Amino acid sequence: MQGAFIATMGIVISKILGIIYVIPFYSIVGEQGGALYGYAYNIYSIFLSLSTAGIPLAISKIISEYNTLHYYEAKERTFRIAKKYLSLVGVICFLILFIFAPQIAYLIIGDISGGNSYQDIIFVIRIISFSILIVPILSVYRGYLQGHRYMEPTSISQVLEQLIRVCIIIVGSFVSVKVLGLPLKYAVGFALFGATFGSLCSYVYLRFKVKNNKKDLKVGEHDEEEITLTNKDIICKILFYAFPFVFGDVLKSLYNSVDTFLLIRTLVNGLGFDVSVAESVMSVISTWGNKLNMIVIAIGTGFMVSLIPNLTVSLVKEDWNDIREKICATLNILLFVTIPMVVGLSFLANPVWNVFYGISEYGPKMFMVSVFISLSTVLLSLTTTTLLTLKKFKFLFINLSIGLIINAICDVPLVYLCDKVGLFPGYGAVFSTILGNLVSVIIVLGYLKKTIKLEFKSSINVLFRTIIGIILMVVVLSLLKFVVPITDIGRIASFFVIVLYAIVGILVYAIYSLKTRLVYDVFSYDVTEKYLKKLRRRK
Repeated sequence: MQGAFIATMGIVISKILGIIYVIPFYSIVGEQGGALYGYAYNIYSIFLSLSTAGIPLAISKIISEYNTLHYYEAKERTFRIAKKYLSLVGVICFLILFIFAPQIAYLIIGDISGGNSYQDIIFVIRIISFSILIVPILSVYRGYLQGHRYMEPTSISQVLEQLIRVCIIIVGSFVSVKVLGLPLKYAVGFALFGATFGSLCSYVYLRFKVKNNKKDLKVGEHDEEEITLTNKDIICKILFYAFPFVFGDVLKSLYNSVDTFLLIRTLVNGLGFDVSVAESVMSVISTWGNKLNMIVIAIGTGFMVSLIPNLTVSLVKEDWNDIREKICATLNILLFVTIPMVVGLSFLANPVWNVFYGISEYGPKMFMVSVFISLSTVLLSLTTTTLLTLKKFKFLFINLSIGLIINAICDVPLVYLCDKVGLFPGYGAVFSTILGNLVSVIIVLGYLKKTIKLEFKSSINVLFRTIIGIILMVVVLSLLKFVVPITDIGRIASFFVIVLYAIVGILVYAIYSLKTRLVYDVFSYDVTEKYLKKLRRRK
């Protein structure tokens, strides 16, 4: 529990830093800069997944296993082999991204002109590619320390990496644009370079921790009874543990990249939108709106961290009743917590966007709809985590591939359809992502119903009652708009409006949940009463 708490705190602090920095960064680079940042980062994330996804977990499991068995020589050899081969993978991915940056840039923007140029996109892709030289070996060090249950250094390294990255993003972009007056691509380039330098500092810190804890890590010791393991055995084991996560992460990264390759061309060439408008829409999906979606996704990530070990314990015991109960309980909690959050953020899209980014013509309009991507992403994470924990790898790959294909196929048609029926065309890209996610979620739930006899009566009941509570909340907030408007107000006023509406919305939803006993059905009577008693004592 201590290790889980430390690890979770590291994730939470990193997420908070990742959300806060967008306020000054947006004011410096604007929507066009956000689109340029998103072009590079979405492509980079694919190669990052190829070179690092699952590696910390794989190395952690192997190191922990060998350390427990006193296979100290094999453990250290695993560490050396992982560093060697992951460094090689990093170099290969770097070279591909650096050399083929022109071809990737052309796939993104083609012959379109008027916004970020072809050369600008090549520049930022090549800048971010240097990070792939460091991140793979950094992931090996994190897995090595986690395998020894040293959670604090890995969590500190995550916060350190993010803190340095954020400082470079803010200072570098400000100096390049506001002080030196350089073109926008240099501000974005500095921001992307922050990932490289942050990773480098984190790597130096972890290397220092390993060097200074050799005695506790039992480096150099050898057990006479240790069996001989070949390098081939170790490499196969690393691949076996890491591959499911690599494949899953690559597919998720491709999900985010579909719009990068399709949306700009469709809006400009197909519907005649100005390039600046198309890039404003793209920047919401790829960068600015996506950062705000992390508010919801971070909540879901916390539940996933808790679900994995709980499901694993039940799986080892082959207690299928307990597995079914835990999956349904997690699903119910996610529905109860995340749906009102998403609806609330959508309702307050104007003041929320204003607080973070200032006045924008397309930002609030797109964010009002794109925030629902976070809900489908959280549900997809739940089903993906469940399949990974139950070791249903083959079905997981097929399912994620189906969702990706649906997203790619429906992206352009839905953009045209939205335009045809009078909706803003950019919504089509959002709808295709949500559709792909939800199809994958429904397929998994059907699969779990068939294979482990998972029942959804309680979840359907929770969903239905949650929707009623949300409708009531929205009605009350809509009435409040006549007294306290949420549009055409300043940035500071927007902040206080968000606080007021959040308090009212939470109170309405909480009172409804208590009166209808929905909260008791979601969290159980004992847990709910425990916290209610604490609240009563404070009063």
